[in-house]
Amino acid sequence: MTRFIVAPQWQGSPSARAMRLIDGAEAIAGDLPRSAVTRVGVPAEAGEAVGTGIRRFSTLSRVRDDIADALDGERDRVIVIGGDCAVAVPAIRHAAAQHPSLAVVWFDAHADSHTVDSSPSGALAGMALRAVSTAGPFVDDPPVPLNRVVLAGARTLDDAEVDHVTGSPLTHLTVDALVDPAALADAVAATGADAVYVHVDLDVLDPASIDGVLEPVPFGLEPAALTAALARLRERMPLVGASVAGFAPSSPDAAVDDLGTILRIVGALA
Repeated sequence: MTRFIVAPQWQGSPSARAMRLIDGAEAIAGDLPRSAVTRVGVPAEAGEAVGTGIRRFSTLSRVRDDIADALDGERDRVIVIGGDCAVAVPAIRHAAAQHPSLAVVWFDAHADSHTVDSSPSGALAGMALRAVSTAGPFVDDPPVPLNRVVLAGARTLDDAEVDHVTGSPLTHLTVDALVDPAALADAVAATGADAVYVHVDLDVLDPASIDGVLEPVPFGLEPAALTAALARLRERMPLVGASVAGFAPSSPDAAVDDLGTILRIVGALA
């Protein structure tokens, strides 16, 4: 059985249009089985950095803890629906506590690998993947080592992120590599993991396939390639948790146009 946690968090995004993420999360939630959905309330206020160097940290840490509480004791597969990418961090911690050899696959047009010191914006979404594997203000005990992290489809990286990605043991699969449906499963198997968590920021898709993202990046992944890679991965290894983030439609009508694609991805994860 798959359950869903809906957390329409926007405070982690650096975008001036970040509040569209609320509408995106709610649009996806509206097409999920109501009995399988748990909602996590997100405060309306932006929040304060409280000396951490992370914008809106006070609100983000509160939502982090509320997601963790919603996951506590959960044994079914859970898909977290954001909101921004930082909603994945407590879900990965939950999955790793149950599966100590967990691998993480992070589909994203961006690397999300900044630290507080390297981030140009101070936005947590740009540090979310780094928080999974490196101690910092948001996570003091990172749950997954870099050699079990697979970054998939990233194609716009800041200089500091290039240094991190190329100089660390994480695996980076390009969009071209992911055309082979087996490439992702092979990369995850090579980490030695026995279970996998998959995060999907919808901006990993090519802009021709989806309109409702805050920062579209050309030359992205086709939806069929993404779902084929997920299907092959699940043949090789248990998928024990997932998250979908980054849906920011400009209007309710625009949301409808994208939901078919998004729900196919959710179905591939569920």
